[in-house]
Amino acid sequence: MYDFANSGYTTVIITAIFNAYFVGVIAGGADWGTLLWTTCIALSYAIVMAAGPVLGAWADRHAAKKKLLLYSTVGCVIATLLLAPVAAQGSALIWLACLVFIASNVFYSLGENFTGAFLPELAKSNHIARVSAYGWSLGYVGGLICLGACLWVVSTQQAAGAPATTFVPLTLVVTAAIYALASVPTFLFLNERAQPKPDADPRSVWTKLAASVAQLRGFPDLRRFFVAAVAYQAGLAVVISLASVYAEQALGFKMADTIKLLLVVNVSAAVGAFVFGFVQDRIGHKPTLMITLAMWIATVVIAYVWHTQSGFWVAANLAGLCLGASQSGGRALVGVMSPKAHLAEFYGLWGLVVRLAGIIGPMLYGVVTFATAGNHRLALLVTGLMFVVGLVVLRRVDVAVGEAKAAQAAKAA
Repeated sequence: MYDFANSGYTTVIITAIFNAYFVGVIAGGADWGTLLWTTCIALSYAIVMAAGPVLGAWADRHAAKKKLLLYSTVGCVIATLLLAPVAAQGSALIWLACLVFIASNVFYSLGENFTGAFLPELAKSNHIARVSAYGWSLGYVGGLICLGACLWVVSTQQAAGAPATTFVPLTLVVTAAIYALASVPTFLFLNERAQPKPDADPRSVWTKLAASVAQLRGFPDLRRFFVAAVAYQAGLAVVISLASVYAEQALGFKMADTIKLLLVVNVSAAVGAFVFGFVQDRIGHKPTLMITLAMWIATVVIAYVWHTQSGFWVAANLAGLCLGASQSGGRALVGVMSPKAHLAEFYGLWGLVVRLAGIIGPMLYGVVTFATAGNHRLALLVTGLMFVVGLVVLRRVDVAVGEAKAAQAAKAA
């Protein structure tokens, strides 16, 4: 239910509505608008990378994951509500809009961390991926419902002649309300099963992180996969945070049309996640991930060559088909090539890899658009190169050897 609750935030704020509004209205469509947006995203993820491990260690020491999840939820809901009146002022309060958005995304991302930390308490190790997938699927449903509600707001307000400065803030209120209401079952029924660890030293978190990085030297294929993941996850981060910006700035999509497109893409993503789940079981995680990366490269080529709204519909739905599989496939590979004794540590590193990619990809896109006076097509090509690099490095990952190394380490432990 928490995945259901918070998916509306990332769908509306990061992917579909507010990002395009920020670039087009708050930044006034200036050449630096996309760079400013990606800088805000990068700063928020940098804060999470710094604060997340420390807060996670504190939560483990005090058995307070649920308490911190509540604080992060309330923080995100309040920041999203505060963003509404700020956004209504357009470019007049641009720096305040940046600060409030960064705060909302920090709270949202920390909430994701604390939610994931509950998984080992909710499922046996061989069922964690399945339970996580259930949440992921329900998250798509939550995102669709929230986006559908926002489409109704946008359509009715546009029909009444209201400007974007009126109806976009309303979508932020809708998003915050759905987040708050849908998260209630989590705080009513989820139990904190962990026990406090008063002897744990919270100051050792960075020492442990450095030790985890050092341990990767003993698992070269896993380390190589992390390098591949930084590249292709950077491309994914661009698609997630800038797809609607590209649609409006490069192809002239109207906001209602963008929302309709992303509603359909969410359906494609749900279908793709379901189908590729069977494919992964049949041919393995790495071959499936390689297929999805090839599809991502095809998506970028189609969008670049077929530079029309129709072409973007085709490219976007192709992206939707491989979106869930490319994310879940990578997470599964980490589990396969990690020794059980260090599973939590290496999944912690995986989280840092994803956050780092979330900084690199959007920032690179923003820098390219700024340096080329708003050339989003060239920035799109750079995004395609991220997937190419990821695919090339992934080819050199020997999953069988990596799995054997993990098993050998488990026996030695």
